[in-house]
This record gives sequence, C-alpha cells and structure tokens, in this order.
Amino acid sequence: MRRIDAICSRITVDKVIIGWRCDPSLYGEIGAFLHGRGIKMLLWLPVFSEISAIETPDEALDIFGKAVVTPIQQEDEDFTFCCPSSRRNIQIVEGIYEKHFSACGFDGVFLDKIRSQSFVSGVSGVLSCGCERCRQAFRKRGVDIDAVRKLYAEKQSAFFEMASFPMDGRFTLNEELATRFFEAKEEIIAEAVSDVSGYFKDKGMIVGLDLFAPVVSRFVGQNYPLITKNADFIKPMLYRMTNAPAGIAYEYALFEKYASNGRERGKLPMDRAFLDTQLEAIRDAACEKYPGVEINYREDIARTNAGYIAETLAAIKAFGFEGAALCWNVMLAPEAHIEAIERIERA
Repeated sequence: MRRIDAICSRITVDKVIIGWRCDPSLYGEIGAFLHGRGIKMLLWLPVFSEISAIETPDEALDIFGKAVVTPIQQEDEDFTFCCPSSRRNIQIVEGIYEKHFSACGFDGVFLDKIRSQSFVSGVSGVLSCGCERCRQAFRKRGVDIDAVRKLYAEKQSAFFEMASFPMDGRFTLNEELATRFFEAKEEIIAEAVSDVSGYFKDKGMIVGLDLFAPVVSRFVGQNYPLITKNADFIKPMLYRMTNAPAGIAYEYALFEKYASNGRERGKLPMDRAFLDTQLEAIRDAACEKYPGVEINYREDIARTNAGYIAETLAAIKAFGFEGAALCWNVMLAPEAHIEAIERIERA
C-alpha cells in the first residue's frame, strides 16, 4: 500500500492487479485503501496453469498422447498447463474464486495463463492438447488429431514451414492441415476463455486478459478477435527485454530452435519499428487496450532500463490506446523507471 500510495501521487493509476494468496483479510485491507483513492482492485486469476497448487485439474496431453512436461522451474510460478476443453477445469477456476475471493471486494478479474503451453516444452507443448475431450473438440472443427500426428511424423520440423508469417501472428503453414490445427486450437481456447469471462461478466465484474504478443500468439492458441469477445480489456505482453516465458524474443527463439528445419530465419529486431507492428496488430481489438511493458528489473530475466520504458510508453501513447499495464511486479520497479513513466505521462 505504501508503494502504490507513493506511485499514484506521481502517475495516474486506474487499476491494480493483485493476487492470488488466499487471505481474505489481506484483500479487505488493500481494497479499502485502493477504493479510497478511486482505484479498482482486480484479482490475478490463472486459468489453465497454476491451479494445480489448489486442485487437481484434468491434464493436457500432446497429440502423441503424452503429458506435456515443462522444464521451467521459476519461483512462485507454475508453467504446467491443463486441458482447455475440460469443463471440470473451468469449474475448478470458478470454484477457487467463489471459495477464496468472492467476499474480498474485487472489482474484476485479470485472467492469466489462458493458452496452451508454448515451445518452452518443445514441440509437445505447442502440439497440444490431444486428450480425448480435445480430440472431439478438434473433430467437431474438422481436424483429425490422428492425421495431424501422422503429418508431423512424416514432416518433423518441416511441419512448421511457413507460407506466410505476418507480424500479427496469423501465420499460415505450407500444410493446410497444420494451419487448420492451429486455427482450431485457437477456437477451442477462445471458447473456454469466453465461458470463464462470461461467468465473471454476469457478476458485473471487469474482465481483463493477459495475452502473448501478436507475433507469437498463434503458437499458444490465442486469436485476438476470438478470445476477446467477452473481455473489457487486454494486456498484450509486449515484453521486449524479458528472457523468460512470454518474452517475445525468448518465445521466438524457441520456435527457431524446434521448428526451423535447419533454416535460420533471423532474429526479430525488438526495436521501436517492431514494437509499432505489434501495437498496430492490436489496434482493432474490440475492447480497451493496455499494452504491457515490464517496468520491474530483474538481473536474471528482465534487464530493463529507463530508456526502454520511455520508448515503449511513448509508442503506446502515440497509438492513442487507453493506457498501459505496468508489469509485472511494481515492488521491483526502480526509481528511474517510475521517473520515466512520469515524464512520458506529462509530455
């Protein structure tokens, strides 16, 4: 509260995302503090990951019928994903909210981990989920998972060869079936996210979504027009200096590693021109847009600086979006970063 108090006296703060320790008294006190300053309190609520710490969800399988295993071990964060077509998994998320958070005074929810695994788990993570429920969901959309598995067995990394790869991420692959797999996965995940979003919208709550940057969004099953249908705002993770999951260069490098078929496509530049392509890609999203910039500094995975913060926020401001999401841990934001934000807001 002291940290927020100090920051909101210098820059405009409309919402604070917090969570998700199960301590109602904590949120009661913080909520009263925030509401007294006209700031909305949103619950950080993961959907297809993290929930295994509280319940046992239906697991995700790859198209080969094996559990998707992640090598990532990061403090206070779980990158093991569960099945997106399981109604039981959705009910677990709703039940966690009702049991632990419904009486805490939250104005809304910020839904995170609304995707499949990425290339963090290699090809297995991206070619998922292949459980029986998802097989049926794919089949309903005209995609036979057995045929996809056979195609990958035949093509290997050539399965991912691109016919086109625009900066909005809506790539097409040389193999039509491979493209249809990714399109159907997007539809399955969007349907589940719309279901969860609708649950909270029916309660009169604000719903925000945490999304991959457009250029890498299709790999994890996020289609911006589809997934945002029940959302009030989105936070695209335009993390250009994060060497960890959801960092743009990090995720793209893994794509290169597992799906390049021996050909070097070259690195994405991560400069202002590239940032503008990502902002342009979200311009038409039918909800409010708060592009995410990592204002925390971490020596291991996020070596940000004030110049980077200023450049990113200036670009967002130039596009005229509703604001920016200052991510992902305000307690780790250096004073120089806050000063940069203050200068851009007042410019």
